[in-house]
Amino acid sequence: MFTGIIQALGTIHSLENRGDALSMCVSAPGFFGSVRIGDSVSNNGVCLTIEAFTPDQATFTLIHQTVETTSFSKAKVGSRVNLEQACKPESLMGGHYVMGHVDGVVMVRELIPRETGLEVVLNVPEEFRRYIIQKGSIALDGVSLTVAEKTADTIRVALIPETLAKTNALEWHVGNPVNLEVDMIGKYVENFLLQSGTISPAKGQ
Repeated sequence: MFTGIIQALGTIHSLENRGDALSMCVSAPGFFGSVRIGDSVSNNGVCLTIEAFTPDQATFTLIHQTVETTSFSKAKVGSRVNLEQACKPESLMGGHYVMGHVDGVVMVRELIPRETGLEVVLNVPEEFRRYIIQKGSIALDGVSLTVAEKTADTIRVALIPETLAKTNALEWHVGNPVNLEVDMIGKYVENFLLQSGTISPAKGQ
């Protein structure tokens, strides 16, 4: 589990196609000095397991399902990656509970520069909209953010200078794919209500 507070900005050092999987090596000077084999690390919001590492690099395997349902289907050597190690019992919960289980990919629709920071409007597919509420929490590329506005098919988030400086959000552009994880509480509530027969399945579910 993660908090959505990014700890380091890494760079994809290498990508190796392994048939039905993708091996990815990420560089981040000093970031992997305290990890162990088998530890979980959030890479752009995707929970991945460390298979090999040095203090400056770590290697992960992405199965085909992960590649197909996240922005890593467009990954390139040199791309920047938001990194966060799994939280501990004593970790400060500066963001919200982030599982590292990406729900899908959303696209940047508009970038709106402000005197302080940047506002980003993103297109949201219909199947995710019911889990998102205005002023609620979401994770975008692993970054815990608050939904400033929700419309029929978009959401708007505001990025402060600190977020822009510490994450890959400064490199987002119109059409940029971003990993989305909605707040898990909404999904648990929906599942309970479906199982109890209180509500009927949503269209397409």
